[in-house]
Amino acid sequence: MDRFELRRLDYSLTDDHQALQTAYRQFFSTHCDIETVRAAEESGFDKNLWERLCAMGATTMALPESVGGDGATLVDLVLVAEEIGRALAPVPWIDHVCAARLLERIGAMGSGGAHGADAGDVITGARLVAVDPHLDAVGGRRLLPAGAIADQIIIRDGDELVQLMFDTRPPTVDNIGRLPMAWVDPAAADGRTVLARGAEALAHYQRALDEWRLLTAAALVGLVDQAMTIAVEFAKTRYTLGVPIGTLQAISHPLANIAITVQGGRNLAYRAAWFMDNEPDERPELAASSFVFMAEEAAKAATMAVHIQGGLGVSEEAAATAYLVRARGWPLAGGDPGASACRIGEIIAARETAHRQAD
Repeated sequence: MDRFELRRLDYSLTDDHQALQTAYRQFFSTHCDIETVRAAEESGFDKNLWERLCAMGATTMALPESVGGDGATLVDLVLVAEEIGRALAPVPWIDHVCAARLLERIGAMGSGGAHGADAGDVITGARLVAVDPHLDAVGGRRLLPAGAIADQIIIRDGDELVQLMFDTRPPTVDNIGRLPMAWVDPAAADGRTVLARGAEALAHYQRALDEWRLLTAAALVGLVDQAMTIAVEFAKTRYTLGVPIGTLQAISHPLANIAITVQGGRNLAYRAAWFMDNEPDERPELAASSFVFMAEEAAKAATMAVHIQGGLGVSEEAAATAYLVRARGWPLAGGDPGASACRIGEIIAARETAHRQAD
């Protein structure tokens, strides 16, 4: 078995992966504490944090070297997304890199699609782009997770991929995930450019949606991991009947279940990222599977983390509450997670039908 075949089953991190993860964990630990998160809740966006993140190369890394990027793999991006979730960072990194990668795949990064001179700004993050992550969106008004701050928005309209631009951005819509969401009406756009059309363009768009779901799932892994850490630290310092509450089965067993969720979700995200990079046609359902798993488990795990802290956990000023509302809100930013579950079923049914016909 050669190294390539081995990596289909071995998702341990390399030294470079670990260094990347450590660098971004330290970055967010330094620049994105819970006070920073709270201060950005009204708009869902911290411009200063975004500029610092871009200066670190977080947007440049996501694109191939052929367009001026650093050529990071999806596994690399998953590691960054996990740290964004761990810190609850109020930055639209997932939306931006998925849209930028889509622009590159359809050949619009250095052409009129990205407005030529603006392509460099997209690569560096100076110009924010976003993609509509809804699986079944074909036209009309839609609620987009980064709609209130994006300079360019890529949507699907029939068999066309369309870029929208607004002189005046839509107002932020209050939401439980504390995202810069806004209702976007394509008919009200000040600029409309058809970037690509046809089956190949739609396949590239589906790839962008799968990447959005994968990176969102990874962010939820980091979110749950940190929520568990908060609960564990609390359980180690609170006593009842002379013993730490963490020694009680009613506390320790749920915490063990959360740890299993974190590791299971993390391994699934790594696996999905590896296959999308190396064998995209072999297991196309993995990205959606990662998203559906974490969409369901994150809310349950974050709820338990809050319950472990009792009355303190449910108070508005508690960090655990901030993690809970985002655990519930982030998976809904792309619409009903059930649509992703249906996609998984369709992919598996089609594959099994093809196998039976071949036999």
